[in-house]
Amino acid sequence: MSITLSPTPLPHLCSHAAHSALHPPMAILRRLNLNLNPTLNLRHSRRRFATVAAAVRQDTTVWTQAPLSNVRPAAESLFHVTIDVSDSPDLASSHTCAGQYLQLRLPDDAKPSFLAIASPPSFAAARGEFEFLVKSVAGSTAELLCGLNKGDVVELSQVMGRGFDVDRISPPEDYATVLIFATGSGISPIRSLIESGISANKRSDVRLYYGARNLQRMAYQDRFKDWESSGVKIVPVLSQPDDSWMGERGYVQAAFARAKKIFSPVSTGAVLCGQKQMTEEVTSILVADGVLSEKILKNF
Repeated sequence: MSITLSPTPLPHLCSHAAHSALHPPMAILRRLNLNLNPTLNLRHSRRRFATVAAAVRQDTTVWTQAPLSNVRPAAESLFHVTIDVSDSPDLASSHTCAGQYLQLRLPDDAKPSFLAIASPPSFAAARGEFEFLVKSVAGSTAELLCGLNKGDVVELSQVMGRGFDVDRISPPEDYATVLIFATGSGISPIRSLIESGISANKRSDVRLYYGARNLQRMAYQDRFKDWESSGVKIVPVLSQPDDSWMGERGYVQAAFARAKKIFSPVSTGAVLCGQKQMTEEVTSILVADGVLSEKILKNF
């Protein structure tokens, strides 16, 4: 004898739940953020791909560990930082042009700082070191860096940037005037430029307008004599000097506007590094006086 079992009907509530699972109402779809528009889905996919691609690009940064050789005050809130890269010849040799920079981070801090290399490219080849002028900013990686000691290890990225393209103001015989402008720690890559050789002794007029709040905040004063002996006239500009200061006062762009003395705009080049307002205003003054914009060099 065979027995046929009839299926037991599901309760109405369960049947409704099963139907709802197969065919969810649009309100639920909206809450789940399920987009049925293929065009929007494609856009969403592209955004996700771009995000992933950016993360992949970020992950390609090669970090090299290197010890500090020296950390010492350079001026108020500014520090000389020297890093030994003698065990990383590929990194050392990648510094080829004044104005280049790199990223630096501490091993226990993933947030890097961008730092312009202050030493000339030949310095790394000769001594196996990079030098930096670092402004200590509260709460930043730079502040932590300035608090480290000799032998402490940091991590450096590869050298980045095109630097100052001095070929655009060469040969020196054709660009007799080179006007250089820097404010604050922006003097760092300018030092690299001057000491790597801008052929100042082959030009008739090379001036450096260097702005700081006061002399206590002006780094590299011990190098001024050497820079001037190479053919660079130093024009310090102080925005808040004491009463004994007899030099230029105010901002760099104002001091230059007062002096100008551009004898031949077509044979004039310029190099700028520092505060955005300064670089924009100086650029406007130079262009208005006939200096070609492609002869105004920046390191970014």
